[in-house]
Amino acid sequence: MAIGVWISLFGYFALMIAIGVYAMRTSTSSSEDYMLGGRSLSPKVAALSAGASDMSGWLLLGLPGAMFASGLGSAWIGIGLLVGAFFNWTLVAPRLREQTVHYGNAITIPSFLANRFPTQALSLRTVSAVVIVIFFAVYTASGLVAGGKLFESAFSGIFNFGGMSDYAVGIVITLGVVLVYTVVGGFLAVSMTDFVQGCIMMLALVIMPLVVLFGEGGGGLAQATQTLNEVDPSLLSWTEGLTFIGWLSAVTWGLGYFGQPHIIVRFMAIRTLKDVPVARNIGMSWMLISLIGAVSLGVFGRAYAIRNGMDIEDPETIFIILSNLLFHPLITGFLYAALLAAVMSTISSQLLVSSSSLTEDFYRLFLRKDATDKECVRIGRVCVVLVGLVAAVIASDPDSQVLALVSNAWAGFGAAFGPLIILSLMWSRTNGAGAIAGMVVGAATVIVWISMGWNGSFMGGPGVYEIIPGFIASMLAILVVSSVTADAGEYQHIER
Repeated sequence: MAIGVWISLFGYFALMIAIGVYAMRTSTSSSEDYMLGGRSLSPKVAALSAGASDMSGWLLLGLPGAMFASGLGSAWIGIGLLVGAFFNWTLVAPRLREQTVHYGNAITIPSFLANRFPTQALSLRTVSAVVIVIFFAVYTASGLVAGGKLFESAFSGIFNFGGMSDYAVGIVITLGVVLVYTVVGGFLAVSMTDFVQGCIMMLALVIMPLVVLFGEGGGGLAQATQTLNEVDPSLLSWTEGLTFIGWLSAVTWGLGYFGQPHIIVRFMAIRTLKDVPVARNIGMSWMLISLIGAVSLGVFGRAYAIRNGMDIEDPETIFIILSNLLFHPLITGFLYAALLAAVMSTISSQLLVSSSSLTEDFYRLFLRKDATDKECVRIGRVCVVLVGLVAAVIASDPDSQVLALVSNAWAGFGAAFGPLIILSLMWSRTNGAGAIAGMVVGAATVIVWISMGWNGSFMGGPGVYEIIPGFIASMLAILVVSSVTADAGEYQHIER
């Protein structure tokens, strides 16, 4: 491997760790600082942090891989996400920023729900913390799989650490760097590194498709289109071969946004309420450019591979393969850093949210009610490491698919928290019993749907994405249970 690649990668690692050290010196003196950055994020940092922690390795591996394999029909996932993100910024962000301060200055989603529904406070904090830790362990594992695939594809045969595979070494290095700056710098470090990583990701997704199309061996847009039409015209069709159920399963990814703790926690941390529209505009622009780049990379990467006789065994590695093939080593290292940025930005956010829930909603609630802020910061750091290790175990299977792991965890959060967050912010009759019912029913529906294989095949037809039944069931549970179990105490709490 050329020295230029290592220079770029080590430079990237050093920058991330330096940001972590800076954040440690700036904002880790209290639980609110360590877990929410003191609610001081600027609009640009909040926007790119939300976007980078959202997109993860699936933006550079999973989505281009799906586009490479099946063509433009898979782009409906991106469209659904774009619409969902817009409504998340418009409906949830300003209300959550305001209400988390109003209801006891909550610094985690479970604590907000507990403060919002005080008669069910203990149950809500416990159940929501369990859901967060379980699904984030799977979600974090998807990022580590992406890091493992990078090292397995790009650095094959280079590492030889005690018989460990390149894939395993990739998981260890990826997790190790993330743990350093997350443990040291907390939420501010995660958000600042997310901002840098978001810029790197977007730049990579602008450069790569342009070089694939117009660089040596690309042939331009017209030639790429002709090549794809000759092989399979459906690759350039938005609808051919796509069933209604398939289309619905793709666009409903957008429903998941309302319930992703690692994304909506950025809304809680933004500096002021008036900064939300600015952050929304920045975040949506970043997301649109990045999604167009990922879709273009997958589709035109397929054309490039066909024209140049390339045999791509794993479509999810197309970004890695083209990075190594088409660019100078220094640029290749930068592009590898972009992939690691996508992976690390999400892993760090998920680890911190999991740690926050374990610290605030378990340790401080059950074990040490009088724990000091310094003690909670210390316990939070330990929990970051523990959740990371569990995720590494889950990710140890090299045959894991990034998009599959992401889709399962995304649906779990979307169904468990999405309807509850929307209704708790916008429907005053929502009560604690309804909140518990919605969370449990949503998460259980997703788990059962996946375990029965109905996301792969349902009633003899195509599979239905588990977020659809989960979201509907959760919404109905909250509406029905809240309607029949009126809690006057909670209504009075809201009025106060």
